[in-house]
Amino acid sequence: MTTQLDDYRLLGRSGLRVSPLSLGTMTFRSGLDWTSTDEEARRIFDIYVDRGGNFVDTANFYGKGGSESITGELLRPCRDRIVLSTKYSLSMREGDPNASGNHRKNMVRSVEDSLGRLGTDYIDLLYLHIWDHRTPVDEIMRAFDDLIASGKVLYAGISDTPAWRIACMQTLADLRGWSPIVALQIPYSLKERTVEAELMAMAQGLGIGICPWSPLAGGVLTGKYKREDMQDTASPDHAAGPSRREMNLGSGNLSERTFQMIDTVRAVSEEIGCTLSQVAIAWTMLHPGVTSPIIGVRTPEQLLDNLGALDITLSAEQVERLDAASAIEDVFPYKFFNSPAQDFMFGGVKVERRGAERLQRVP
Repeated sequence: MTTQLDDYRLLGRSGLRVSPLSLGTMTFRSGLDWTSTDEEARRIFDIYVDRGGNFVDTANFYGKGGSESITGELLRPCRDRIVLSTKYSLSMREGDPNASGNHRKNMVRSVEDSLGRLGTDYIDLLYLHIWDHRTPVDEIMRAFDDLIASGKVLYAGISDTPAWRIACMQTLADLRGWSPIVALQIPYSLKERTVEAELMAMAQGLGIGICPWSPLAGGVLTGKYKREDMQDTASPDHAAGPSRREMNLGSGNLSERTFQMIDTVRAVSEEIGCTLSQVAIAWTMLHPGVTSPIIGVRTPEQLLDNLGALDITLSAEQVERLDAASAIEDVFPYKFFNSPAQDFMFGGVKVERRGAERLQRVP
């Protein structure tokens, strides 16, 4: 069964309607050699919106504000129909201890700066970008609630933070009647499944919509790299920063195990008659906790290819092969739950939990 960009979904336990694929803008005006020109960004944005897409993601740190600036220009004619998300936390001024971090001062200042760059008077969804291991959770959640009460932010989200911290924040918000977290950004793909154990299960249990970033693992799952690319040789020109290949080498995305996964993705794509990218994105969308994967592209052609994932239907047998190729080793306590010790839990009787199949992909 296929879907379209205008087959909207609720974001977490909110009533906010968003497209099943969101448009990431880290490639817009970020000053790197693998990013889009302004003309390409405009064409990408127009294609996405013309097809019914309404969920656009940026961050103050992308291009040190450059991404927000052009995103604001692009969405001006259709601002009210776009669900706009941005992020705060990363340093915007070297040497200033309060120009980064999760604390109230940086959150409030970042929102004011983002509103100016985006040319809007409200942000639909504000994400904490990365956990700083220093700011108290009550300070963060109260600051979110105050900004939401002011109307400058409508919803709170969180990205790249330990599951137990997010659970504390959500529980605190519920107990004190503050605005809850409705969205979670984490990496999720065939290459990155470790988030299934804690983060994704936590999000489903607490009513937080999952918006995966890097569903193509930095472009590795497109099949554009070869095994020779695993050789650790530097690009001749570093003036514009490290190349995508070097970034993928450094992050561990390029490995023999990844290429074995790609072999399976390629086989499935040939069976269906589609691209590797479409198979990889379609697989990510199968997880019941996923609301809207974020697709970050450099060209309009890449966007059109990625949107084709909405038309892909994977068979149960194909999903099983992709799951097996990307399977991760169980960690405690989950491997203990699957041990013979479980035989002593129910005293020989069968106890069924209705709806449990919605909580995770693999038992």
